[in-house]
Amino acid sequence: MGVSSIMLDLGTAAPDFSLPDTTGRVVSLADCQHARATLVVFMCNHCPYVKHIAYQFAEFAREYQAKNVAVIGINANDVRTHPGDSPEKMAEEVKKIGYTFPYLYDETQEVAKSYRAACTPDFFLFDKDHKLAYRGQFDASRPGNNVAVTGQDLRKALDAVLQDQPVPTEQHPSLGCSIKWKAGNEPDYF
Repeated sequence: MGVSSIMLDLGTAAPDFSLPDTTGRVVSLADCQHARATLVVFMCNHCPYVKHIAYQFAEFAREYQAKNVAVIGINANDVRTHPGDSPEKMAEEVKKIGYTFPYLYDETQEVAKSYRAACTPDFFLFDKDHKLAYRGQFDASRPGNNVAVTGQDLRKALDAVLQDQPVPTEQHPSLGCSIKWKAGNEPDYF
């Protein structure tokens, strides 16, 4: 059974972060300051919900990076209990799937908590002023439901942000695996 997004309040300022990518380079929110929009997605390697959209999301990210959208992937899973999500395995995943965006490791899980992330994948789209414009699902496709992976929900929101148009307020939570919290580090927002 999957876990749904918490659905952070629209208009929330993007929480700051400074995390290492799969090459050891530190990436921060400040690196996105000149982007037309910033998309932060909490993801991991092992989750069947992430695997279900991975190749289409990689293509989606490339398309929007070409339009000056900053795309950031963050993995906050406890690698002691889920070694397949380790930074080394993340680097392999970047090559395998073809991710062209920074894939960051949130070892302390504090960034995930600041975003109120709950599941993988969990999408947070911020406008050029780093205010939350969309949070929720990539689209209605899920493993086994025979709905095509199109990214239509996120695409509508992102296109609206890029055109300085209102983003639809009817937004559906993402559904995925729970973030694998370290023992004793579970957030209080569940």
